[in-house]
Amino acid sequence: MISVIVPALNESPSLEQLYRELDAVASEQGYDLQIILVDDGSTDGTWEVIERLSERDKRVLGIRFRRNFGKAASLSAGFDAAQGEVIVTMDADLQDDPAEIPQLLAKLDEGLDVVSGWKRQRYDPWHKVWPSRVFNKLVSWLTGVQLHDHNCGLKCFRREVVHEVRMYGELHRFVPVLAAARGFRVGEVVVQHRRREHGESKYGLTRIPKGLLDLLTVRFITRFGQRPQHWLGMGALFSLGLGIFGMGYLALVWCVSRLPGGDPVHLHQTAALYYSLVLLLIGTQLLALGFVAELISGLLTRDSDAYSISEHTNPKQVANPDRAASPEGERA
Repeated sequence: MISVIVPALNESPSLEQLYRELDAVASEQGYDLQIILVDDGSTDGTWEVIERLSERDKRVLGIRFRRNFGKAASLSAGFDAAQGEVIVTMDADLQDDPAEIPQLLAKLDEGLDVVSGWKRQRYDPWHKVWPSRVFNKLVSWLTGVQLHDHNCGLKCFRREVVHEVRMYGELHRFVPVLAAARGFRVGEVVVQHRRREHGESKYGLTRIPKGLLDLLTVRFITRFGQRPQHWLGMGALFSLGLGIFGMGYLALVWCVSRLPGGDPVHLHQTAALYYSLVLLLIGTQLLALGFVAELISGLLTRDSDAYSISEHTNPKQVANPDRAASPEGERA
C-alpha cells in the first residue's frame, strides 16, 4: 500500500482535481492507494470537500485540525494515520504532479530510503526562487546532505523512516537531513513543477529568517542532540581559558608592579580586568547550561534514539519482541 499525505490550508478549489489525478495514477499503475487529506485549520470550505471525497471513496481519510498548526504537524498527523509501507507527501496546490509518483517509487526501488523531488524548472516569482536556491546550497553545505531542492513538498519515504524521524515546529523541510542523520539513504529525482492555478502561496519573506533559524536547530540536533555538552562545553572551556589566562596575566602584572622601584598598577582602571571577568562569567554560564541540557537529554532521550537498526539476521532471537516486530525487523 502507498499512503499519500496531503496537507491542505484553504485549498478547496484544487482538492477535487488532485483526487482525480491521484486516482488515475493508482488505476494506471495498479497501486493500493490510501489518500490522507489533512485540513490544517482551513476557513474556505476545504473540510467540506474532504468530507465529500471521503464519502465517495473509502480510500480517502480526512483529518481536521481545530486550528492552524502548521505543515509539520499536518505531516505528523498523516504519518500516524498512514497504513502504507511507502509514504508519499505532496502539496495540495496542484503544483506537485501526481504523475511523478511512479518515478519516485522507481528511485526507491534502487535502494534508497528517502527520495526528494527536485523542481529544476520552477514557476514561482524570482524573489522566491533565488532565495530558495541560496538556502538549498547553504543547507547542503552545512548538513552534508547534497540535495538541490530541500523545500520540495513532493517526497517519498519508506515507512521505517517516519517512525524514527520526529518533526516539530517547521522542520518538515529537513526530513531528508534528519533521516540521513539516522543513517538512511537519501536521494533525489527531477520532477515537474506546475504553475499555480488556484489560491496563493502560504509563505512570505518571513520564511527566510525562520528557515535559517530552523537550519541552525537541525544542525545542532543532528550533531549534538545526544551530547549537547560537547558543543556548549567547548565554548565554555574556550571562554574560561581566556578568562583565566587574562586574570593570571593581570595578577602577575600587579605583583611585578609592587616590587621595589616598580610603577603601581591599578587593576580597576584596566579594561582587561573587565574583559576577563566577562569571559569567566560567560564560560561558567555555558558550562552550567551544558549540564542542564545533558540532564534534559538524559531524561527525554529514548534508548532507540542513540542508534538506528537496519536489519536483524534473525529477529525472533531479539530479547525485546516489540522491537523485533518493528518495521525494521520485518524488512530484515
